[in-house]
Amino acid sequence: MSAIPSSVPLRVVSAPSAQYKRYLQLTRRNSQLVIGSQLLLLIVFFGLWELLPRMKLINPMLTSYPSALWPTFVDLLFNGKLLNHTWSTLYATLIGFALSMVLGVIAAAALWWSDFFYKVVDPFLVVANAMPKIAFVPIFYIWLGSEYSIYGIAVAIAVFVTIMIMYAGFRAIDPNKIKLALTFGATRWQVLQKVVLPGSVPTFISALKMNVGLALVGVVVGEFQSSNSGLGFLIINGSQMFKMNIVMTSITVLALLSSLMYLAIYYLEAAVNRRYN
Repeated sequence: MSAIPSSVPLRVVSAPSAQYKRYLQLTRRNSQLVIGSQLLLLIVFFGLWELLPRMKLINPMLTSYPSALWPTFVDLLFNGKLLNHTWSTLYATLIGFALSMVLGVIAAAALWWSDFFYKVVDPFLVVANAMPKIAFVPIFYIWLGSEYSIYGIAVAIAVFVTIMIMYAGFRAIDPNKIKLALTFGATRWQVLQKVVLPGSVPTFISALKMNVGLALVGVVVGEFQSSNSGLGFLIINGSQMFKMNIVMTSITVLALLSSLMYLAIYYLEAAVNRRYN
């Protein structure tokens, strides 16, 4: 009997080709070029914003200066309860965001479930989505009060887009997969649970990306009308007193807040892609 080899021979891996190395180099160079261009645009934007008011080409009372943002931020942080205002806006955004996603997915599933229901509701959804939701802010204020009207306008702005996006994703599922599941005796609920919903994960992520911005818009608009706290309150209060440094600082904090929420969804998408790919 022949002896069993004590070790498994290693497979020889060839070195990367010159073409592949060149491709990696070009990819890194393009990535660096994109980042460099983005930084340059920011520098030009803030540079013009600083210079034009100081040269009196733009009224500084209307725009303030970038150099005034940091002192205003520090002052608001320690004396103006900036953290409380930021948390108020973030909390309302998360509530409106979660409600609009849950309601939107449920409504889209109902539309997918019944073609008759979809045909009845479709024109009303189109009209509701096209209507300017800001017009409903005073109505929500009367119906829901100063606190809950903010959640109401956030949901009203985001939910209809969620319904339409999710329904389109449900309808885009391969019909052959649905037929196969039905052939094996699956109920319609099982098809929704095992085929449609898992197959719509990319659509769900896209809806999350769009919804987080829409919910934030709704919250800020609601704070303009009815709140005594939040970044929207700081913006409207600062504009009424012509303190544009407060307005611009609040807008900058809003931009950072929306970027962080979008970044969280980006990492969620990366985790989902690693899980299913």
